[in-house]
Amino acid sequence: MKIEHSFEIEAPMEEVWATMIDVERVAPCLPGAELTGGSEGVYEGTFTVKLGPTTAVYAGKLEMEEVDEPGRRVTMQASGQDKRGQGAARATIRSSMGEAAGVTTVDVETDFTLTGRLARFGRGGMIEDVSDRLLGEFVACLRNRMLAPAPANGEGADPAPATARPIRGLSLFLSIAWQRIKGIFRRRDR
Repeated sequence: MKIEHSFEIEAPMEEVWATMIDVERVAPCLPGAELTGGSEGVYEGTFTVKLGPTTAVYAGKLEMEEVDEPGRRVTMQASGQDKRGQGAARATIRSSMGEAAGVTTVDVETDFTLTGRLARFGRGGMIEDVSDRLLGEFVACLRNRMLAPAPANGEGADPAPATARPIRGLSLFLSIAWQRIKGIFRRRDR
């Protein structure tokens, strides 16, 4: 499945680029993600999704496959396996940037495959809705991280938590379902 997103950050492209390729800095902004190790462009970590009473924890790696600094493009490969052996995920993530009037636009194309419990979310456009919601949370965290004033002691600002909270599947699903229902009624009112 392929999903495309685009978002804007009110900051110079050089600053956004430096932040986006700093995996250790941005990983906590992705809900459910936690880095457990890594070096030289290969990172290990976990991704946690809470589905009702059960929690799925995927262990995997992220590899910076291609980093084109002059072109402001990066390609990453991600893969993970459910720790209980009940599914897997693989993704190729390509990001590129452009800048106009001090605002950086980031375009992200994700081509991924899911198996197991999470694959059920692929029905009826649910994956797209979930990914839109997660991207919104990621971008809000990224903005806070980049635009927060530096503390008085001179150390860098770091407003995101050291580890992200797990994705709560049921509350996310209900929130998305409610948004879809409201959309149906809005279309009827027109």
